[in-house]
Amino acid sequence: MGASRPCILIVEDEPGIADTLQYALRTEGYEPVCASTGEAALAEAEARAPALVVLDVGLPDASGFDVFRRLRATSDVPVIFLTARSDEIDRVVGLELGADDYVAKPFSPRELVARVRSILRRATRTPPAASTPARAGAGPIDVDEGRRQIRYYGHVLELSRYEYGLLKTLASRPGHVYTRDVLLDRVWTEGTGSLDRTVDAHVKTLRAKMKQVAPELEPIRTHRGAGYALAEDLPPTLP
Repeated sequence: MGASRPCILIVEDEPGIADTLQYALRTEGYEPVCASTGEAALAEAEARAPALVVLDVGLPDASGFDVFRRLRATSDVPVIFLTARSDEIDRVVGLELGADDYVAKPFSPRELVARVRSILRRATRTPPAASTPARAGAGPIDVDEGRRQIRYYGHVLELSRYEYGLLKTLASRPGHVYTRDVLLDRVWTEGTGSLDRTVDAHVKTLRAKMKQVAPELEPIRTHRGAGYALAEDLPPTLP
């Protein structure tokens, strides 16, 4: 008997979409379970401990964002948001909350299954043995790897796992331009072109959090057609 199939919780109130996702995931070796409301989803998550959740933003009884917050209070299960909305704010909100990815409707079931597979590979990958923890506290950015914490001018930034990885990578070489592909490879582990937008959205939320500390500074520079870099000319202290 082989290993059990990973359980994927689909939270979607449109039967046609839910059925299509169930078929696509089951065909690829997963065990899909469906819930059509937020309350049902939370009950299923508690009962089954799924490997990943595909969560629709628009549910009949609650916002998918609210369901996500309640889910995060007890679980770190990876989450992919489904949204029918094209507004960037919806994508940014979901990623800022700490979701692993988002897919906008209409979408290709094959693409969603590929993203599920990629995220689960990242989640189960054994991290490399850590070298001596880096701590650079002399400048404006203090990366404490032991605590997985970053201070910006003395203020602890409340970062999602990917925001932490992005800023840590950029801070390791101020001025160096990292392409999206390199950032995907280092922060998301699995670098795929379909996630380019995710890098941009995370950079945007990271900038917003740093702006709250130092509104007048532009710590992350965009190099059009190339990528992103941490500014080399940040003052050592705030005026």
